[in-house]
Amino acid sequence: MKIRSRSKGPSPRGPDRARTDRRGFLKAAATALGAGAVAGTPAGFVRRARAGEKNPFPDAKQVKTVCTHCSVGCGVIAEVQNGVWVRQEMDLTHPISRGGLCCKGASLRDFAMSEKRLRFPLKLVDGRWQKISWEKALDEIADRLLKIRKESGPDSVFWMGSAKMSNEQCYLFRKMAAMWGTNNVDHQARV
Repeated sequence: MKIRSRSKGPSPRGPDRARTDRRGFLKAAATALGAGAVAGTPAGFVRRARAGEKNPFPDAKQVKTVCTHCSVGCGVIAEVQNGVWVRQEMDLTHPISRGGLCCKGASLRDFAMSEKRLRFPLKLVDGRWQKISWEKALDEIADRLLKIRKESGPDSVFWMGSAKMSNEQCYLFRKMAAMWGTNNVDHQARV
């Protein structure tokens, strides 16, 4: 079967009209958009960059350490003031990470020092979260887990860890699942 053109006449655009291909259209559109952005920038919006910021912790001691969130061992420089970890930077001279950190390494300090971090157990009672003691929380969780294990067996529970667990925590988490009697475990360390 041979495919034929239905019309052999001149283009509906006419012979004198220039044709724009896709690449030409994108170039023209990008140029127009850039010109519009520059023309629409208010005066004073763009300013000269400053030489550098002032250090909010001038007395902080810089301590080279290693990120513990995976087995790579990226370099971190922790700034410690009066025994408190106040800030962190990437270690540009570290032979493994070469100054790079993943999202877990970049939030390393916040994992321990964040004001939003959960510091005590909460229980949902009548639609509201209530603070309970550690002993009560552990007793309730243990009782429910033992009931599930007795009724449905050890493989009825899937142990899901956290991407914020360190190597050591993942190791202990896996051991706990093995002691429970199951291989249904994952630590969810996907970045």
